[in-house]
Amino acid sequence: MMNASPPTMTPDLLEFIQNRVCSFARWDLVHYFSNSPTRKETAEGVAKGTGRDIATVEVELEALVVAKILAVEDKDGIRRYKLPKDKATRQMMSDFIEACYDRHFRIEAIQVVINSMNFSS
Repeated sequence: MMNASPPTMTPDLLEFIQNRVCSFARWDLVHYFSNSPTRKETAEGVAKGTGRDIATVEVELEALVVAKILAVEDKDGIRRYKLPKDKATRQMMSDFIEACYDRHFRIEAIQVVINSMNFSS
């Protein structure tokens, strides 16, 4: 998918990365759910599908729910995560994933995530 011009870091995408997808684990989870928009998955299934450890996945899935990037469905004692119905959120996720195909955008986004992470000794 080649665009006529490379994607730019718009204020909306910058805010999305800084405040909602502010870790590499969350980035992976957004990508995971974006690849299959009708997916409803348990934390265990997401961990297996992404190759990440369950403890990290559980924390990051709940953070994405709080950030309104994912929705939850609790049924018969089983918690499943899915994309929200909100069209604006789905569009922002789609815009982010599409922009990430561009190497320069990806480098800039990686730098934003690194800057957003609180490293302390």
